[in-house]
Amino acid sequence: MGYYNPNMVRIPLESFTYTNQSDSVKGPNLIRCSKWNPESQKEHFLKYLDEDCKTMFDAFRKGATKANGGNCLGFRTSSSLPYQWMTYDQVLLRAQNFGSGLISMGLKPGVHTMVGIFSRNCPEWTIFEQGLFCYSMVNVPLYDSLGPQTRSYVMAECDMRVVVVYNDETAQSLLDSNPPPSLKVLITVKDVRVKLVEEAYRRGIKVVRFAEVEQFGAKNKIPEIAPAPNQTAIICFAKLAAFGETTSSKPKGVMLSHENIMSATSAAILQLGEYAPNKTDILFSFLPLSHTLEKCCELSVIMAGGAIAYYSGNIKQIIQDMKACSPTVLPAVPRFINKTYDRAVKKANRTAFSRHIFNLALSFKTEELYKGIVRKTSMWDKLIFWPVRKELGGRIRLVIVGSAPLAGNVLTFMRAVLGCLVVEGYGQTECVGPCTLTAPGDPQPDQVGPPLPCNNIKLVDVPDLEYYSAHGQGEVCVKGSNVFQGYYREPERTSLVVDSEGWLHTGDIGEWLANGTLKIIDRKKQIFKVSQGEYVAPEKLENIYTQSNMIAQVFVHGDSLKSCVVGIVVPDIKNVQDWAGRRRIPNESFTALCNNREVKKLIINEVEKLGREFDLKDYEQVKDVYLHPNLFSVQTGLLSSTGQLMRVKLMKYFKPQLEDMYAKL
Repeated sequence: MGYYNPNMVRIPLESFTYTNQSDSVKGPNLIRCSKWNPESQKEHFLKYLDEDCKTMFDAFRKGATKANGGNCLGFRTSSSLPYQWMTYDQVLLRAQNFGSGLISMGLKPGVHTMVGIFSRNCPEWTIFEQGLFCYSMVNVPLYDSLGPQTRSYVMAECDMRVVVVYNDETAQSLLDSNPPPSLKVLITVKDVRVKLVEEAYRRGIKVVRFAEVEQFGAKNKIPEIAPAPNQTAIICFAKLAAFGETTSSKPKGVMLSHENIMSATSAAILQLGEYAPNKTDILFSFLPLSHTLEKCCELSVIMAGGAIAYYSGNIKQIIQDMKACSPTVLPAVPRFINKTYDRAVKKANRTAFSRHIFNLALSFKTEELYKGIVRKTSMWDKLIFWPVRKELGGRIRLVIVGSAPLAGNVLTFMRAVLGCLVVEGYGQTECVGPCTLTAPGDPQPDQVGPPLPCNNIKLVDVPDLEYYSAHGQGEVCVKGSNVFQGYYREPERTSLVVDSEGWLHTGDIGEWLANGTLKIIDRKKQIFKVSQGEYVAPEKLENIYTQSNMIAQVFVHGDSLKSCVVGIVVPDIKNVQDWAGRRRIPNESFTALCNNREVKKLIINEVEKLGREFDLKDYEQVKDVYLHPNLFSVQTGLLSSTGQLMRVKLMKYFKPQLEDMYAKL
């Protein structure tokens, strides 16, 4: 196969090479499937790894058996204290007590009972969820960026009677969200103020402690009602779904079954092979558990009987937390990886000599990656790179990156410096996060790997943007056991993204590379994430900004590594020339006008005024613009034949200007 574990032992796989990573399914649709599951040729997708482990209820018990009394969940109450641990048996007992307590309080078992949780990652999050699964109930995560109106909508839509909150702050935030009349109980993990309890009481809401529910359940045991694989486990609501709707549109509730989540997790485990989590692993948990990336990673560790260490709650203390628990598995997003990269480069650049030695070591380790060698035992590891590994606890052996694209140079850097397996996945909530994953040991960046064993992938034509499957490009469509059940109470919305044959249309534009891996190159309907995790719909902004009579065309650009958006603006020639003439600004050419500071100030004022008028969020508002004198056109390749912006080509064409604006910001 060509990749190696840290002990330099060859790991074979029939028919797999880095130059041939997926198989074509016979037929006209150019479908590709996983080499780890030849049966996916016949659409027999991987659903689970063991007959006795088909749900997340089963998975926890499987992990408890493998752990054999070992640690399960770790936490620390302060950055100055060591980690404390609970065993699998302790967690399972608390989950059973909590679930039994909810039923004893009047909730009915089954998928029609939806319970919310508004909390940071902590042991109680997992205890809560497993408690729900003991009685086939459904978890509906709530989180800050939903905003108060959306939280209220979700609670009303799901007819929630009970919500778990972490502390006084989250409890107050929920009360300020104008909760619906259905909400009767707030369960708090931590103590809250007496005034808050009184305020909740006036609203007809009772406040109880998490521990009290457990105690009540322990005294009123109720037989468990285990969920079936096809039953809904989680409903993930999002303000902005993946298909180009504006931030003001009604949130979508993605219904994920136990089978959906188990299949995606099992497929990733199968593909990771010997690198998959095992009972000796400790996963560091700081990414929100309301997101499916973290959910799948933690589930994979639980299935193996490994342990999970939660961060202390202070994002600024993450490095100290990692040093304290020395994790081996790290789910991460590009923003975290980029900060680690920036710190390492900054230290290396302190002197010319240190920069030279660091780059020499990096070159040597990168060469090893392309020879199939992944290790942390070389001379360079011991002399140069150990501080970076120590910063992350010193024992990291597996990093899983998702949520947004990671720059190729940063990915290669981390693989070389950490001397461990770093894999990158692609997907969306509608397919439980991953539908592709880079192959273990594959050194090539700027691709997201082959299809997972739980799904097939095909590319379909997008004529408006001039992408055609015959050329190996098109909209990414996914079919498999990880594709969601549908949007909650919205069959019409579901039918817009899942066709009659069961293919999920992601809205992303992909390209098959010669080695059978997928590369994401564009969006059908443009949406991108900025670094703080918020979604931005550029077409919405462009439609707003072109309402100014001073603006003829605009291209709004964002980067998942940046916290704001910028724009390329083509001013309206006649109106800007007239405006300049009235102010006696020299306008011997329109190019000269576009370089004039006063004209740029005019355009920025127009953009800011329209932003205020349409109530744009701060992260949506364009922070800088470059003025271009010539209209985008079909002839220049910057417009499609139907008049749509060719975003990838615009991004390449204006790359120097975009980079310059971000550098100044």
